[in-house]
Parts: sequence; structure tokens; C-alpha cells
Amino acid sequence: MSQERLDQMSRELLRRPYDELTEVQRRAIHLVLAEQPSEGLDEDEDSTFWTRLADKVAAIGGSWGFIGGFALALVLWMGLNLALTPFKHAFDPYPFIFLNLLLSTLAAIQAPVIMMSQNRQAAKDRKTAEHDYAVNLRAELEIMRVIDKLDALRSEELMVLCREHAARLSELQVEVAALKAGRG
Repeated sequence: MSQERLDQMSRELLRRPYDELTEVQRRAIHLVLAEQPSEGLDEDEDSTFWTRLADKVAAIGGSWGFIGGFALALVLWMGLNLALTPFKHAFDPYPFIFLNLLLSTLAAIQAPVIMMSQNRQAAKDRKTAEHDYAVNLRAELEIMRVIDKLDALRSEELMVLCREHAARLSELQVEVAALKAGRG
């Protein structure tokens, strides 16, 4: 597309030169000129094994199934150790120091992984919002173009009607003048 065409379209639709538009507005102008449907977002274009793993850990760690399973594992751990304590075979006797160490380690690892996943989701949400804005802007610009075309059509129709009425009025004036001349 020529720069001149882009500038003309941006001035027509957004009342600003193309060079002053934001990146999203420029994309919308390109979409309007291309007259093609908007392309969707590429899902996971920068996805690596570790980012996908962080998403899975966050999905599992933030579920009721995980909470229930984890609570069951804690109860079993403590119950088994309490049951084995009288026989001196408990591997983590009360106050469950090893369990406390495992829980602290799990929390220290799980929290940053969940934060990585949340940051990634926030970036996806920003891209989605930007894409939605571009699509909505394009739709608005297309509607403005349709309205302008309808206004032009209405103006043409009004001009045609005015010409027809002016012609009919002229005919009537001629008839009135003939009638007056015939009486006179």
C-alpha cells in the first residue's frame, strides 16, 4: 500500500495523519484497506517447555483437587507418623519437622512458578485486549465508511428528487400559464 493511500484513509477515518497514529490504529487502517477478515491471535507463539510447565503447575496448584489431595497427603503423613511413634518407627515424629521443611520448600518453589504463569497470562490478556481494540476500531471505521456512503446515496436521491420536482413544477407553471392565456 502506498503511503499516500494510508495517509488519505487515516485522515478520512481518524482525522489524523498516518504518521501520528498509534500502532494499533495503523493496524486497523491496514485491515480496512485490505478488506479482509481480522486474523486471530497466535496462541503460545513464544511458548517454551518451561513456560508451559509453569502454566500447568499453576493450573494444578490452583485447583480444589490439588488442595484436597494435598490435605489428604498431610493427614496421612501425620497419621502414619503418630501411629508409628509408640513403636519408635516414626520417620518424622511430632512436631513433624521434616514435613515442615517439605512444605516450606514446596511454597518457595511453587510461588515463583505461579507468578511466572500469572505474568504470562497478563501478557496474553494485554495482547488480547489490544487485538480486540484493533478489531473494534476497524469495525467502527467500517461503519463510518458505510454511513458516509449512505449519506452520499441519500444526497444523490435528494438531488434526483429535486430535479424531478423542479421539472414537474416547470411543467405545472407552463400549464398554469397556458390556462391563464386561454382565459384571458
